[in-house]
Amino acid sequence: MSENFAVAAAAVDGTHGRLMRRAAFASVGVSVALVALKAMAYLLTNSVAMLASLADSALDLFSSTLNLVAIRSALTPADAEHRFGHGKAEPLAGLAQGAFIAGSATFLVVQAINRFIAPQPLDHPTAGLIVMAISIAATLALIMYQRRVVAKTGSIAIAADRMHYASDLITNIGVVVAIGLTQWFGWRLADPIIALLIAGILVYSAWGVFLQSYNQLMDRELPDAEREQIKTIIMRHPEVRNLHDLRTRAAGVHTFIQFHIELDPAISITRAHEISDAVERSVCAEFPKSEVIIHQDPAGLERPAGLARS
Repeated sequence: MSENFAVAAAAVDGTHGRLMRRAAFASVGVSVALVALKAMAYLLTNSVAMLASLADSALDLFSSTLNLVAIRSALTPADAEHRFGHGKAEPLAGLAQGAFIAGSATFLVVQAINRFIAPQPLDHPTAGLIVMAISIAATLALIMYQRRVVAKTGSIAIAADRMHYASDLITNIGVVVAIGLTQWFGWRLADPIIALLIAGILVYSAWGVFLQSYNQLMDRELPDAEREQIKTIIMRHPEVRNLHDLRTRAAGVHTFIQFHIELDPAISITRAHEISDAVERSVCAEFPKSEVIIHQDPAGLERPAGLARS
């Protein structure tokens, strides 16, 4: 492990780690409160849209708890058995979240279809609206806090959790609309229709979480814009004549970057390493949570065909 990566890892486990843990604990606390409130509201109102929102919050509680465990694991320093760290605990948690979100959406579809077949009136709508107002305020506050944490840490687990609560905010608003249409306009089908819309949002959310997690687990390259940024940083050094075989991947909050640089064949090994160290510092300055591995090649050396794209 390079000195730069060790320093970056220590920073993540310090300030960034504390932010991620606080966000995870806040998420668990809010989800516990929302599940309790919505369970009470569902028993009072008998609304399938409220049941949909309750299922969403129960899923958020599970996901937030899973995230807390995953974050604690991901922030564990590299050891003899896991020399690349434990960052992939985050996308593993993301895959589990995606699966449970999809299962929850299926359950809601079944319940909504039953209400289409046999519409039912709502009870105690005012109590339901009060609960949803509290839920909307608490969810909005949590989303704003999580957004700040993601901006500072880049945590995929907190970002996935924020996506869940963003969808939860939409479902809460949907429940308010369903209660209003059913109670004041007598449209009983509004309740199951809103429940189906919430199920659709959950499916969309599940796909986004799954895709992001899958890409990390399969070591997908960083986005093209970030790869181009890395190339630009490398070529800024006046003694780097070219580069090839740039390979990148992410694991949790850490990024792994490796590449070959082409240098003047006449320079000494010592000078080649000095140039590599300077390039590494430049890359780590703009990608501070990265481990960078550099191989030095003499410029003009013919490379075998079929190497990975740069």
